[in-house]
Amino acid sequence: MLHGILLIGLFSCAAFYIGEANFFKELSFSPMIIGIILGMLYANSLRNHLPETWVPGIQFCSKKLLRLGIILYGFRLTFQDIINVGVAGILIDAIVVSVTIIGGVYIGKLLKMDKEIALLTSIGSGICGAAAVLGAESTIQTKPYKTAVAVATVVIFGTIAMFLYPIAYRSGVLGLTPNEMGIYTGSTLHEVAHTVGAGNAMGTDISNVAIIVKMIRVMLLVPVLLILGYWVALQATNKPTGGAKGKVAIPWFALGFLAVIGFNSFNLLPAMVVDTINYIDTFLLTMAMVALGAETSIDKFKKAGSKPFILAAILFIWLIFGGWALSKYLAPMFL
Repeated sequence: MLHGILLIGLFSCAAFYIGEANFFKELSFSPMIIGIILGMLYANSLRNHLPETWVPGIQFCSKKLLRLGIILYGFRLTFQDIINVGVAGILIDAIVVSVTIIGGVYIGKLLKMDKEIALLTSIGSGICGAAAVLGAESTIQTKPYKTAVAVATVVIFGTIAMFLYPIAYRSGVLGLTPNEMGIYTGSTLHEVAHTVGAGNAMGTDISNVAIIVKMIRVMLLVPVLLILGYWVALQATNKPTGGAKGKVAIPWFALGFLAVIGFNSFNLLPAMVVDTINYIDTFLLTMAMVALGAETSIDKFKKAGSKPFILAAILFIWLIFGGWALSKYLAPMFL
């Protein structure tokens, strides 16, 4: 197992190093995104030469380290964030997340695409990109290539939005105040990194609001994963092959994530310690992404087809226009 873990760790170090390049910084590509790309490059080149004894180490990174990374992700959030942003941000976040996930699953059914890929793509678009996809993957225990496909969709459309939003705001076509634009950005952009990148391009006033609203969306990952765990148990109960009652698979890492947020809200640790934990957490999540990428070949992408990207494009359009309408007309009622 150790050899597989060290291999993934080596790729993760490379992802951090590559991420320091100005090109990737300007694109706001986190080490996690670079990590899954490196993992996929490895899967489609040298993967067949990997000794079988190394495989358990890779699986350990994609399962156990992933859950630990999600738990430690809570050190980026506090419950004070919710109070600071007010009712408008919370309400719009709840609407965006609910409509995106439920609508995405329904559209996936209309497209007759793989249910798990539709679910992962919808959760990634609705909550917080790759981190949400990883959390959902750990709950439903799906195949790695499905996770990689879902991550690819949110990276592509999130990156497009990150450049599109500042251009649209500065041109004046959106007609939003800085507060409304911050809510719009935080409630609709896919990744935390995308929100930070777009927010910084539009000024501090917008960036501060956008990041807080985005972090509230991240918190909504907890109830979504709990509902998902119940749904998985329900599906097991309804399977015709067995009469056994489905056991509710509570994603304990989601509760751990919530507990860490609660602890972090008391501000008991020095900022330097929290920053160190966040750095370690990013490394753990990068290792998980590399491991998932290492199990994903081009053939599996072909197997998934174009439907996941069609679904992600539809959700992207909803986030742009639906999020704008909510920020323009609903947010002022509470600001």
